[in-house]
Amino acid sequence: MSGLTFGYDTYLSPFTWRYGGSAMRELWSEVHKRRLLRRVWVALATAQQAAGLVTAEQVADLVAHQHEIDIPRAAEIEAEIHHDLMAEVRTYAEQCSTGGGIIHLGATSMDISDNVEVLRIRESLDLILSSLTDLLLTLADLIEVQADKVCMAFTHLQPAEPTTVGYRLAQYAQDLLMDYEELRRVRHALRGKGIKGAVGTSASYAALLEGTGMTPAELESRVMAELELPAFPVATQVYPRKQDWLVLNGLAGLAGSLYKFAFDVRLLQSPPIGEWSEPFGDRQVGSSAMPFKRNPIKSENIDSLARLVVTMPRVAWDNAAHSLLERTLDDSGNRRELLPTAFLASDELLLSAKSIIEDLRIYDVAIERNLAKYGDFASTERVLMALVTAGADRQQMHEVIREHAMAAWQAIQTGVAESGLPERLSQDPQVQAYLSDRQVCALFEVREHIGDAPQRARSLVQHIRRALIQTTGSGAFLPNADVA
Repeated sequence: MSGLTFGYDTYLSPFTWRYGGSAMRELWSEVHKRRLLRRVWVALATAQQAAGLVTAEQVADLVAHQHEIDIPRAAEIEAEIHHDLMAEVRTYAEQCSTGGGIIHLGATSMDISDNVEVLRIRESLDLILSSLTDLLLTLADLIEVQADKVCMAFTHLQPAEPTTVGYRLAQYAQDLLMDYEELRRVRHALRGKGIKGAVGTSASYAALLEGTGMTPAELESRVMAELELPAFPVATQVYPRKQDWLVLNGLAGLAGSLYKFAFDVRLLQSPPIGEWSEPFGDRQVGSSAMPFKRNPIKSENIDSLARLVVTMPRVAWDNAAHSLLERTLDDSGNRRELLPTAFLASDELLLSAKSIIEDLRIYDVAIERNLAKYGDFASTERVLMALVTAGADRQQMHEVIREHAMAAWQAIQTGVAESGLPERLSQDPQVQAYLSDRQVCALFEVREHIGDAPQRARSLVQHIRRALIQTTGSGAFLPNADVA
């Protein structure tokens, strides 16, 4: 480690200050990592005391100095010995006159650092799940309010049929609920390496424990119980790197859901549609050149960071697939950046999405304008079904309606205010043979063609609330108290 103070005259990651919340940054800080390293060393010494290998006084000494993190001293030692973990061992040992000599007894570096990594991943997933819970509940409230508000739906980026604002929002919520369930599954499946030594055989611990009456498996069980972290039953020098891939896949899935939401906000904020917009502050500047601009910067930022997150499972895949034999070190450098960046970017995605949803602007005037302009075309399906029900040939009537619809669309494209489609169809003799003028006009009441969208939206809201109550009742996903 070189450079102990970092100012504006050196490179700073945007995740150091711009993206992500302070709680997530704290989890991935050097101070927190070293606290966790010492926590594992204390747990190991405590288990070794039970085996009679170390004294109570030695363990007490380690506990007494457990939180005296001294990064400048560790950096001095690392500059000399070029081993970051041993530099922390020596720093800790210097502080512990009684217990310093037994720190890291029988361990290999990854017995300590790999368990620390999983502890940090677990704490980070807890933060993500807590934020995702808040986001889902906020979104559920908005779905409920907007469940009945009719608006145009679009397929292929073309006006299609009516839906409701709440039902559209429910699509995002359903995706996010799937992400929540997957991340929760991954979180509860997390395993540490355990205490298994240089190649996972526990040979060093078997030799150390000989004659004590304690087995290596019992030692590991005691350590991991102290850490409240289950261990993989088998491991090499490291825990299986496939676990990282599963974690990052879960985060990439979340990023994909938020990407779609943000992209849709961007589309709906564009003036030709103009139905939604993200919040825009009274003194917010949209463009340095064009003072009138109200760019969707939060949504664009979500899409930008989501693209970064979705690339990361590929790196984790390589780390897992290329962890040759009992391990290689070619994952080490990228994992220092991969894991914190994935979590900080995901944290920022959730924070930004919640800020948009909390103050999402929904413009009734634009919604009504688009319904008036395109709603007639959406009613053609109702007309077709009514004609067939009345005895008409479905294929023949489809062509009749299509010809009138294309002519009406051309009228709109050339500047005519209204399509005139209801009048065109009601006056067509082929249509009149089956439906009266009055019947045709009634079928163009676009608000009557939303099916059960409001009920489905409200049903999803209830499902979300039940699911979150069932899974968060214990407070399992609240930020870890050790971070504060």
